[in-house]
Amino acid sequence: MNDSIRPETLQLSNADSEFDVTLFRAKDATECILFASGLGGNPLRHLEFLQGIARQGISVIAPHFELLSSPFPVKAELLERVQRLDVTAAEFCTNYRSLTGVGHSLGTVILLMQAGAIASTLAREEVAFNGKKIPDRLVLLAPPADFFRAPRSLNSVRIPVEIWVGAMDKVTPPSQAIFLNELLKEHAGGGVHIIEDAEHFTFMNTLPPQVIDPHPSRNEFLQWLAGKVSQFIA
Repeated sequence: MNDSIRPETLQLSNADSEFDVTLFRAKDATECILFASGLGGNPLRHLEFLQGIARQGISVIAPHFELLSSPFPVKAELLERVQRLDVTAAEFCTNYRSLTGVGHSLGTVILLMQAGAIASTLAREEVAFNGKKIPDRLVLLAPPADFFRAPRSLNSVRIPVEIWVGAMDKVTPPSQAIFLNELLKEHAGGGVHIIEDAEHFTFMNTLPPQVIDPHPSRNEFLQWLAGKVSQFIA
């Protein structure tokens, strides 16, 4: 186990834009996590959770995304995020034995697209992406299901998928996680875990403004979750 993992932030380019990537490089790591944050786009709001995974000897690579003003991203915004994820994986995740995608909220949509899913926008536009580096497994934290209501939208996802959701989540309630799990388990495997006293933002170390988390010990929970995610990867 690595006791001290200091993050470093580098820059990559996608088309005509540059973006930051934060890396937690564990010494002698053979497994890598590609982390996708939610609407706000800043993985540093999950800093201690990601450090907890890195302390287990797993490298974590986390691209930054632009803050979205609407919870209903359009096709171009979804593609921009999945392209950044793909560029990041190609640059930093090629020398590991396995690659696991871990994401929160909207980040889970991007990861599912990278694994072959076809998302649908609010305007009912289909969005698909043929990534160069398909993850070996996925961990989805508080995933939204409405992007994948169309028939066969998840049929191409054929890797293990583990889902975590808060019992008190009103943004992406447990019913959405259960719906996704029912569709995925036929050809992907995995399972869904419902956490008592947790809501949508319990999975973040740094909460958005004006959000009050009901969980009595969020940071301790996130360190425990980091251990569970590491076990799923091992």
